[in-house]
Amino acid sequence: MARLPVKTNSQTEMIDVTALVQDQVTESGISDGLCMVFVPHTTVAVTINESADPAVKHDILMVINKIVPWKEAYRHMEGNSPAHLKTSLIGSSEIIAVEKGRLVLGTWQGIFLCEFDGPRTRKLDVRLIRA
Repeated sequence: MARLPVKTNSQTEMIDVTALVQDQVTESGISDGLCMVFVPHTTVAVTINESADPAVKHDILMVINKIVPWKEAYRHMEGNSPAHLKTSLIGSSEIIAVEKGRLVLGTWQGIFLCEFDGPRTRKLDVRLIRA
């Protein structure tokens, strides 16, 4: 397993971590298997979505911020309830197949760390299982 630091720069953002994850697959020497990507945080998520057009990240964040607004009568004392809710909606992990040493992703797909309570330095866990 590798635990990789990822520095975020704003309260909400999506960071393409596909290359970081692929580097771990390459370094491991695994030809075929599974790659689990996990974030051990309650205010950060991981998702797979389009990585070709940066407008997609913008649109996803715009809509999720409308669905879960920052200004509400939340009861959580730390003031980051929206970040917890957004993380629950998107999820904390993804599992990606590995074939011939490469992540099996569609042409336009990338792996994104989704920050909802930044900026911070986050941890991205990458775990590989041989087939």
